[in-house]
Amino acid sequence: MLLRLLAPRLRPYRALLALLVALQLVQSLASLALPTLNAGVIDQGVLRGDTDRVLGGGATMVAVTLLQAAAAAAATYTGARIAMGVARDLRSEVFRRVQEFSARERGRFGAASLITRTTNDIQQIQTFTVLVLTMLVAAPLLCFGGIAMALRQDVPLALVLFLFVPVMAGAVGSVVLRMRPLFKGMQDRIDRANRVLREQITGVRVVRAFVRDRHERERFATANDELRSVGLRAGRLQALMFPTVLIVWELTTVALVYVGAHRIESGALQPGGLVAFLGYLLQTSMSVMMVLFLLMNMPRAEAGAERVREVLDTRSSVVPPVHPVRTTAGRGHLEVKGADFRYPGAEESVLRDVWLEARPGETTAVIGSTGSGKSTLLGLVPRLFDATGGEVLVDGVDVRKLDPELTARTVGLVAQKPYLFSGTVATNLRYGRPDASDEELWHALEVAQAADFVRGLDEGLDAPVSQGGTNLSGGQRQRLAIARVLVARPRLYLFDDSFSALDPRTDARLRAALREETADATVVVVAQRVSTIRQADRIVVLDRGRNVGTGTHSSLMRDNPTYREIVLSQLTEEEAA
Repeated sequence: MLLRLLAPRLRPYRALLALLVALQLVQSLASLALPTLNAGVIDQGVLRGDTDRVLGGGATMVAVTLLQAAAAAAATYTGARIAMGVARDLRSEVFRRVQEFSARERGRFGAASLITRTTNDIQQIQTFTVLVLTMLVAAPLLCFGGIAMALRQDVPLALVLFLFVPVMAGAVGSVVLRMRPLFKGMQDRIDRANRVLREQITGVRVVRAFVRDRHERERFATANDELRSVGLRAGRLQALMFPTVLIVWELTTVALVYVGAHRIESGALQPGGLVAFLGYLLQTSMSVMMVLFLLMNMPRAEAGAERVREVLDTRSSVVPPVHPVRTTAGRGHLEVKGADFRYPGAEESVLRDVWLEARPGETTAVIGSTGSGKSTLLGLVPRLFDATGGEVLVDGVDVRKLDPELTARTVGLVAQKPYLFSGTVATNLRYGRPDASDEELWHALEVAQAADFVRGLDEGLDAPVSQGGTNLSGGQRQRLAIARVLVARPRLYLFDDSFSALDPRTDARLRAALREETADATVVVVAQRVSTIRQADRIVVLDRGRNVGTGTHSSLMRDNPTYREIVLSQLTEEEAA
């Protein structure tokens, strides 16, 4: 999984990879030359008292060491640059895929999990990639080159070295196999902790209103303890690896010194040769340690790659058209013909055979009890999700055939829970139309009944807005969201219970201003308050996902029991007349 994820994303860095291989080749060859040079200085210089040989050999070793260090530093930098580039590309790819997701896919993964996969999981992959690239050539060359150079020094001693590698590989392999599922569990528990933390932060008002601080602390403590528990189990396994390597290395060193002393005593080996042999043992050990460290990080990176791959392999249920319609003639005429919608895994459909028509120059209202499918119906128009049956047409074209950019220009949705981005009032208003002038922004604010409170802010249009608009009241957020859609000037306006946080007086003024501003456009309003929609040209009544009535306020009061029941739950007979 990890190799399949990385291989295609390393191709754009082929030139840097070639440079990395060359640098590591120089680094490794220089490292392998040093013990042999050291043996020559000892045998031909120190033991014979030849000062010139010692100085000359020492100068050569210094030069080779400097070359090795320079190549190692350059290789490390190049490897890190490639790994960070791959991680950047991968984050961008995941971000683009998440942007394509419909509400269905986002709900399946959850926001906390998607954030963890885009940040923590890719960070694990980046760390592993740095290690792989750093050891790409150096580790194999130092290991096999060290063994080959050791064989040149003395074959019997090399047999001792051969025992070192398989013992170490077996010990490390058994631990790594046990670590992989633990690291997968760690990433899942990081998801859980992030989800609890995110819910606590976003729902802090509810938590405090119900005095559930202790309950939330316990929830987070449970998630945190589970993460700690899995982390400790993985840590205990990691802790076994280095002592195991160290013990095997020390025993091998003792064995080499013991055998080497006998070889020197018999005249079969020079003292410099034993020193060189110990140097090659150190290099072989270092290469094994490098691979060991790589294998320690591999399970976590493998788990991260699996989770990232899951996101990248998920296709949105809202598929862009192959041959999109890029222009339409009309003013946002909306037709819903026999629309059905069912969430994956749900036993019942949210919408069943819904029919609706909203004409330009008119206001069409949708009303119904909680859970009747009003918001879902509006979500079908901008393709937050696609209908599982029937058609949704804008200006005579199925929305599934419209170019996404045309849909964005044609349809303006004010969601039930409007979201504001961190920035300023102006940047939020220009979100749908970046080139809008300040005069257009103020005009939209006037219509949305938000101009007065924006003028009251110290910096006006440049006043800061925190993430989610948490430094503004609910009514202020709703009015800014309405103004944002007005700045974009779509042909079809969708207001999903967008006036619920407004007081009746502001609501009335806003609706009057909207009627004038959107006189030539198509307007669809979802509302719970009858007072908001009673003047609409057409009212559609939903009940349990079905269209149970269409007409004006007066005709529905006379002929539709469902609508009459909703109205009389809010107004008296005299007020409803």
